[in-house]
Amino acid sequence: MRKFTVTVLDTTGIQPYIFGSNRLRENIGASYLVSQATDNWGRNALDTLKEKIKQKIYAFDPEKHQPEAKPYIEDDELAAELVYAGGGNTVLLFSDKEYAVQFTQILSKRILEEAPGINLVAVHQEFDWDSQSLYDIVQNLMKNDLDSKKRSRIPSAPLLGLGVTATCRSTQLVAVGESAKFEDDEPYLISREIQKKLDAVPLANRQLREKLLNTTSGIYEFPFKTDYMGRSEGDSSYVAVIHADGNSMGKRFQKFGEKLSNRNYIIAMRKLSYSVNQAGINALKKVVEVLVNSIDVDTDGKRKVKGQFEIRDNYLPFRPLVYGGDDVTFVCDGRLGLELAAIYLEALENQPIADGLPIKACAGICVVKTHYPFARAYQLSEDLCRKAKSFVKDERKDYGKEDFSALDWHLAASGLIGSISEIRDREFQVPAGSLSMRPISLKKEIDSDWRTWQGFSKVVKHLNEDEDWKNRRNKVIALRDVLRQGIEGTQKFLKNYRIKDEQLPLFPEFGGQNKSLAEKGWLNGVCGYFDAIEAMDFYISLREESNADLPTENKTAE
Repeated sequence: MRKFTVTVLDTTGIQPYIFGSNRLRENIGASYLVSQATDNWGRNALDTLKEKIKQKIYAFDPEKHQPEAKPYIEDDELAAELVYAGGGNTVLLFSDKEYAVQFTQILSKRILEEAPGINLVAVHQEFDWDSQSLYDIVQNLMKNDLDSKKRSRIPSAPLLGLGVTATCRSTQLVAVGESAKFEDDEPYLISREIQKKLDAVPLANRQLREKLLNTTSGIYEFPFKTDYMGRSEGDSSYVAVIHADGNSMGKRFQKFGEKLSNRNYIIAMRKLSYSVNQAGINALKKVVEVLVNSIDVDTDGKRKVKGQFEIRDNYLPFRPLVYGGDDVTFVCDGRLGLELAAIYLEALENQPIADGLPIKACAGICVVKTHYPFARAYQLSEDLCRKAKSFVKDERKDYGKEDFSALDWHLAASGLIGSISEIRDREFQVPAGSLSMRPISLKKEIDSDWRTWQGFSKVVKHLNEDEDWKNRRNKVIALRDVLRQGIEGTQKFLKNYRIKDEQLPLFPEFGGQNKSLAEKGWLNGVCGYFDAIEAMDFYISLREESNADLPTENKTAE
């Protein structure tokens, strides 16, 4: 009888830890520390345990080892084996529960010392390798024990200092010093937590360059400040916060390991975890590739994105914060948020996954002014991602569609008051129905689909680039206003402005109704053009695609 202890690690409070600051460098360092705490530091803790107990340990690393590679804990008298680290969880096996406790103590101490503010949660359970299912044990630990421990955990209440102590500008905790001067930023008081985040920034940037920048894009750097995202001098500037998450990935992990022997379960989880991690990284590589290829050098030697805006000091107007896996968050210039989100979702779908199925994902894009509170912008992008996921579920339930990718967004030209649902009820509902067609699917799933990225982007490009629209902003604004009046007001506009054939830009063919939509502006209580007008200043197409050519029949009569 071979008895082992299963240990599952997770973290809590990660979102406020990473996104609670308006300083991009602090967000960068925080994200890096989280990734280290749940991956590399675990392997380092195993090495420390190995030296302490003087026994063999196998710290599996997908970058160095094959999933099937030995040694195996059930055969080779190992004290511990790392099963896998991915998807936010780390799973390990120990030959003795005491070793599991010692490992957790070693890792916890390092996190306390090098990443204060990260909260580690660990659960352990003994099991019999020969008679019990490792799959069942892990699922039970994740669903019950881990969640229960997170809920019952007593939140830490750090001492906020005495009346004579100074406070950190970012966390309001006791300051331990000042930040180093960074470019034109003046030093500011920082707590120990912020100090460790800032110390991690160079390491985070080096890791990001190694993963995403190849030799052809070696002249570029990832920005450390939102001001370097591509803002244009003299103009009000915007930044986009994009949060993307795979659809039902937890269920896929559960299903993939079900009914396998214990060793085959370990091998399967390693393969799936690594393939999902690489899929996210490769999709971001595609985003970088498209972005770099869109940058041209003009006659003055200035590098511009599609000739639209200049980049500063070779900083790409794009920065991933959380990456690797299906859960990704990145920031970019506000004019690129919609396009880069769509590129990422498309690239993610094309990545090979160990279970043979593509990753369908949803993305939420929140575009706000550059110095808008970052935590609030991230929360809105998360809410938008959830709305896109709800849209997918509803479409699958109502129309029998297969799983698909979708995106939703909000463009905040000013401040935001209330939740996304409250904003839409207040600003996008009129007697005729909904002015907004969001969320939209990434691709057409059935013949009658029209709320798609292809249709939306075609209309925006037409309004931005067609000679009869791009220099006639008054006409576009007038159209935006009459769309609020519904079908009758829209048709009067088309007639009074003598729009050729009295129709708006055509959507791609869908179920024979695209002409009706172009003539009325509305379909089934949903407006097809208000979102496109609103997005005109927030959309730059980075790709030249034959299927994105603009219709030529929509011309204004002379």
